[in-house]
Amino acid sequence: MNILITNDDGIHAPALIPLERELSQLGRVTVVVPDRDQSATSHSLTLHRPLRIHRHDSGRFSIDGTPTDCVLIAYHGLLDHRPDLVVSGINHGPNMGEDVFYSGTVAAAIEGAMQGAPSIAASLAGREPNDFVDASHFVRRLSAEMLRRKFAGKRVLNVNLPPLPWSSILGVQLTRLGTRVYSDALIEKVDPRGRAYYWIGGQDPVWERQPGTDFSAVTEGYISVTPLALDLTDVQAVGEMRQWNLET
Repeated sequence: MNILITNDDGIHAPALIPLERELSQLGRVTVVVPDRDQSATSHSLTLHRPLRIHRHDSGRFSIDGTPTDCVLIAYHGLLDHRPDLVVSGINHGPNMGEDVFYSGTVAAAIEGAMQGAPSIAASLAGREPNDFVDASHFVRRLSAEMLRRKFAGKRVLNVNLPPLPWSSILGVQLTRLGTRVYSDALIEKVDPRGRAYYWIGGQDPVWERQPGTDFSAVTEGYISVTPLALDLTDVQAVGEMRQWNLET
C-alpha cells in the first residue's frame, strides 16, 4: 500500500513526524511537502518559474512551491508508484466551512483525488502547541477504513479535530460544511518612504451555530468528518435557468 503525505505547513510542521509514524503502519509512506509555510495558497500552481526539489532522507522531499505543486510533482515525476491514498495535513488550525476554498491543506487533498486517489485533508482546529500524536492516530484509523473498504475514486474527506485531550473528545460526527460570518478587513499602512501598503486581516472566524455542521461538531467536542464533492455544479440552478429562454 502506497501513501503520499503532503501539507501546507511545510517540512518543519510539528505534525509531520507523528503522522508519518502512524501511517507507516499501513504501508509505504512518501512525504512530499512545501519547504516553507504555504497556508491559504488554495489550489494555486507555480507556472512562472522552475521548481526545486530537496531530498531530506529516504522517502522525504520538500519543494519550493505550493501544496498542489507537491502533489503534481509526486505523481508526475518524483514517485515510481502511484499512491493508493493521499493524506494532507495535519494542519495546525481549522479548515471548516467556506474556508476550504482558501486552504492549501484541502487543495492538496483535492488534487490527490483529481489524480485518482481517495484523499484526506486533516486539521487540528486550534492554534495551541500540540504533539499531534492522538490526532495522527485517528487519521491512521480513518485511513485504514478507507483502504479496507476500498473507498476509491475522486473522494475527499475533510477532517477537523477539536483541540482537546483525547479523553475529552466525545466521538465522531459526519457533517456538512458550516457557514462563516466574515469580518475580514483590508488594513492600510504607510511605509517609511510614504508609500501605502496593505494587509488582508481581520479577527478570528466566527461561525453560524447550525446543527450538523463541522463547526458545531468541533465546538461540541466531536471530530468532524465532511465528505467533499469535486463537482461544484449547482444542479438546482440549472433546472431554474432552463426557464430563462436563453436559446432564443
